[in-house]
Order: sequence, then structure tokens, then C-alpha cells
Amino acid sequence: MYKPNDLIFRTTTSLIAFILLGFSIYLLLAGHNSPGGGFIGGLMTSSAILLMYMAYGMDIVKKILPINFRLLILIGLLIAVTTGIVSLFIGVPFLSQTFTYVTLPIFGKIELATAMIFDIGVFLTVLGVTITIISTIAEDQ
Repeated sequence: MYKPNDLIFRTTTSLIAFILLGFSIYLLLAGHNSPGGGFIGGLMTSSAILLMYMAYGMDIVKKILPINFRLLILIGLLIAVTTGIVSLFIGVPFLSQTFTYVTLPIFGKIELATAMIFDIGVFLTVLGVTITIISTIAEDQ
């Protein structure tokens, strides 16, 4: 029986997945003020999880990440739609953005924006959809 020697692939996957996840969080957090956001952040996270699927297999990654990605789609959509609907209740057009500044002890003065909440909803939806599609295709093989 042939057993592939994938030690190098698994070793580099750990490093590359860590870098991809870190960059996806950066894109998510910076997206409401600069290029990036929930969509590309979700795709980057999905690519890191896909890389782990290829290196370690579906069973091991599902044990490490016991997440129901179909439920993640629903949660993301609820967050994104709720962000838009709340703006209607305060008398502004649908999906209007507002922001404020808050001072935190360690981080100092940071901006809190409703666009960030919307981006988190988009992030969760894109992550859930892409991983659901990938895992569905992989299970059919």
C-alpha cells in the first residue's frame, strides 16, 4: 500500500494557515475603512481551512473545528440583516452607518462602527457558505 510522505506539506500548512488566518482577521477589521472587509476575510479564512482539509483530512479538521458551518450561514445572515434593519428603527435609511469612539484601557481610543458589525455578518456567511460547498463536494468523492 502506498503511503504518501506529506511531512513537508503538513509542516508548511501549519505556518501558512496561521499566516492566512492572521491576515484574514486584519482584512476583516480594516475593511470598513480601507480595502478588505467581511467578504475577502471570509474567503481567506475558508482558504486556510481548505488547506488544513487537504493536509490533515476532513475527519481530523472536523474534530479540531467542531463548527456547524450551515448554522454559521444563518447566524451571519441574521447579523448582517439586523444591522440594516436597526437603522430603520432609528429613523435613517436602510444600512446607514454610524460610528463612535471608545477609550479602552490597553488599546486606547478605538472606533466602533456599525459597518464592522455588518462585515462580521458577511464574514460568517461567506465562511459558512464556502466551507459547506467545499465539504459537500469532498464528501461526494
